[in-house]
Amino acid sequence: MITSLQNPLIKQLRKLQQSKYRRQENLCLLEGTNLVAMASQGGLPLETICCTPIWQERHPQLWSVLEQGTARLEVVSDEVLRSLTTTVNPDGVIATLPRDQISPPPVAFPRLGVVLETLQDPGNLGTIIRTAAAIPSDGLWLSGDSVDFDNPKVLRASAGFIFQVPMARYGDLPQRVKAYRQQGGQVIATVPQGDLSYWEIDFQKHTLLLFGNEAAGLSQDLLAQSDLQVTIPLAVGVESLNVAIAAALLLYEGKRQTWRSSQSSSSLK
Repeated sequence: MITSLQNPLIKQLRKLQQSKYRRQENLCLLEGTNLVAMASQGGLPLETICCTPIWQERHPQLWSVLEQGTARLEVVSDEVLRSLTTTVNPDGVIATLPRDQISPPPVAFPRLGVVLETLQDPGNLGTIIRTAAAIPSDGLWLSGDSVDFDNPKVLRASAGFIFQVPMARYGDLPQRVKAYRQQGGQVIATVPQGDLSYWEIDFQKHTLLLFGNEAAGLSQDLLAQSDLQVTIPLAVGVESLNVAIAAALLLYEGKRQTWRSSQSSSSLK
């Protein structure tokens, strides 16, 4: 059992709490039973597992599965485990996963995709990922200056569903969106004051939904690539909604329209 905070492996894993080291090592840190279990169930290539003796005793079946598919497993003391996590009360296990394996490959022409520009709050991103998985959306694109998708808070907020949503980070986001339009897809920008409400979008077409920074909204470069600018109707005095809530409303409107269309088609058969 590893009990020293100065153990070389522990020192290396602790660095993964920082973005620059995650990128440098091409590894991300999964904290907690839920993330580790979902990654394992998805057949993802976990590289290192560290857990406490109590966690090992409480999860014999999961431990047995992890033994079969993980390169290195270590039992560590409670103190060592706490030093590896960003949570106040860790539940006893962490794992490492290659960053490039964290989500399915991006889709070039999503049927219903989400574009996030300069999104900064990890909780918002994690919640949007979870909603995208529930729809399901087949594409989530982030600008290069958005919060890292492997930020520990993003991973936790996604509840492990990040492993199911095709995601990509692009430095040339306006050009990517332009190429989507050129393929025949429609691009919908969400704005505080738009000509249409989101209820008026025709989601029967391939659609990209654009959402901007929590404070500044979408850039002019990205707005210029949109076909329609829509708004969410709000009561007088309410300026805006949280971006994760706004994304959920539009995504579920798309799901509602698709469901109604499929029901109508079925009734005609």
